Amino acid sequence: MFTRLTRFFAVILTLTILLIPNSAIAASSTAVTSTFESKDLSGQDFSGQNLQLAEFTKVKLENANFSNSDLRGGVFNGVIAEKINLSGADFTNGLAYVTNFDNADLTDTIFREAIMMRTTFNNAKIQGADFTQAVLDNQQVAKLCQYADGINSKTGASTRQSLGCP
Repeated sequence: MFTRLTRFFAVILTLTILLIPNSAIAASSTAVTSTFESKDLSGQDFSGQNLQLAEFTKVKLENANFSNSDLRGGVFNGVIAEKINLSGADFTNGLAYVTNFDNADLTDTIFREAIMMRTTFNNAKIQGADFTQAVLDNQQVAKLCQYADGINSKTGASTRQSLGCP
């Protein structure tokens, strides 16, 4: 009887731990360096800036210049980033969700461990971009692999290998 009762409580404890969500430790909004929401920032110059953990939500960034900027841990959510210049930028551990990087200059950009779901890269320049352990939609990876080439100047990663191209 005691063994059954012990097993019962062990199962209940295990289910409680697995099924009841614990509070997660995540970056709070106080840690965010900048927040941009529902703005038209087309053509703005952010080149060379430290924008770690910056959040861009429903922002228009067409023709904006982020070359050589530090966007590590940054968030692009629902952003129109057509023709954006991210050349030489570092977007490591970033999140780009439902973002349009069509016709963007992503030359030598670092996207290591970035999550970029439902994000498009049509006609983007990706020579030397590093996508090591980045998460992209399979359809986008297949398109990017059609013209991926180059080696990232900072990480030494091959664009084709970092995308997992055949």
